[in-house]
Amino acid sequence: MCGRFVITSAPEALRQVFGYLEQPNFPARYNIAPTQPVPVVIHDNGARHFRLMRWGFVPSWVKDPRKFTLLINARSETVQEKPAFKHAIRRRRCLIPADGYYEWQSIGGRKQPYFIYPRAGGPIGFAGLAETWMGPNGEEMDSVAIITAEASTGMSVLHHRVPVTIAADHFDQWLDCRSDRADEVMEFLVPPADGAFAWHPVSPVVGRVAVDEPQLILPISDDEMREAEQPERKKVRKAVAPPEDDGQGSLF
Repeated sequence: MCGRFVITSAPEALRQVFGYLEQPNFPARYNIAPTQPVPVVIHDNGARHFRLMRWGFVPSWVKDPRKFTLLINARSETVQEKPAFKHAIRRRRCLIPADGYYEWQSIGGRKQPYFIYPRAGGPIGFAGLAETWMGPNGEEMDSVAIITAEASTGMSVLHHRVPVTIAADHFDQWLDCRSDRADEVMEFLVPPADGAFAWHPVSPVVGRVAVDEPQLILPISDDEMREAEQPERKKVRKAVAPPEDDGQGSLF
């Protein structure tokens, strides 16, 4: 699965890779979480565009998003049949820029987070599905989900699911929804090849949504982990819960 990711590339570098017309300027993000606005690349009127959308897919037929299950991921194996996604895979495919993501592995009764990133470096594009929900009073909300696939042998040691990454030379085909079909792009919904990604353990502080700083992606040793684990638990017990985020604020 993919429940947290990062964007560290400079805005102009992302614009060059994804080729959208807009020129957004924003700082790096090191702990992007569900319900927050995330950058999304779409194809519309013959060009690529940059948009912000809520991470947490809301189908158009939902009556009240507050009572609907949060859909942050869509399984590649069933995306063409699931009522929530079967129209979006044909008509509203998108890309979600990222430089890596986090995954948690159970080790000795505790959850150890890892930062996973492309071995070759540079930003990547997660395969995404977008939807616009319209409320009874005319309100609108753009939302998105990241497509995942069964992990390859190498990456399955961390988790059995991985986000699907679309290669740059397939961006055009993935984003082009004019045919109203998905058959021609289903071949892209596969896990990364073994060796394409590298990873290392990071501090458990990444589990706190309110923390967003460069140190989160730095490797942490076994000794540092043992030292950090107990103090971090005490901090969590004493911490005051942050204000509830409705997901409609600025990503940046």
